[in-house]
Amino acid sequence: MSGHGFHVHGPHDHELEHATHGGHGHDESGMTNQIAMFTAIIATVGAIFGYMGGATQANAGLYKNNAAIKKTEASNQWNYYQAKSSKQNLSELALELAPPAKKEFYESEIKRYKTEKGDIKRDAEKMEAEAKSWDEKSEAQMHQHHRWAQATTALQVSIALAAIALLTRKNWLKKAMYAMGVLGIGIGGAAVLHL
Repeated sequence: MSGHGFHVHGPHDHELEHATHGGHGHDESGMTNQIAMFTAIIATVGAIFGYMGGATQANAGLYKNNAAIKKTEASNQWNYYQAKSSKQNLSELALELAPPAKKEFYESEIKRYKTEKGDIKRDAEKMEAEAKSWDEKSEAQMHQHHRWAQATTALQVSIALAAIALLTRKNWLKKAMYAMGVLGIGIGGAAVLHL
């Protein structure tokens, strides 16, 4: 620019001025910027969803392991219960066959085995309930994991559509990209709500 108000524009300056004032090339640049911004946001959300999917899958495995441990403990208790039942049965048989001087001993043994069996049974049933609870928690985590995986997949498809929309400049692809992104976020919302 000279001191007399005369302006000289280079080709780049001319294009920038037109782009900022709504001149030609603005729609193309606007579409590129929108898709780039959307892709960055969706990629970030997708990374979070991917992390949550992995975390819920790990939790499901841990909970299933806890269920297996409790089932084993319950099985051990039931085996112990059976052993006490066998001893009680032998004492009952001995009571029938024993001389009168030994009958009191076998009666006390039978009473003791019945009491012990009651405690063992309560413990076994408690462990079975804990195993069932861990199984239910595992199933809930796996369901949630599947939701996170579905949401992540929808967001990845949205990002792929964004790349194709940038290359082809097709408006319908841009709409499809937005639709898949919204679908992915919706499924992620379902995962958060445990639906």
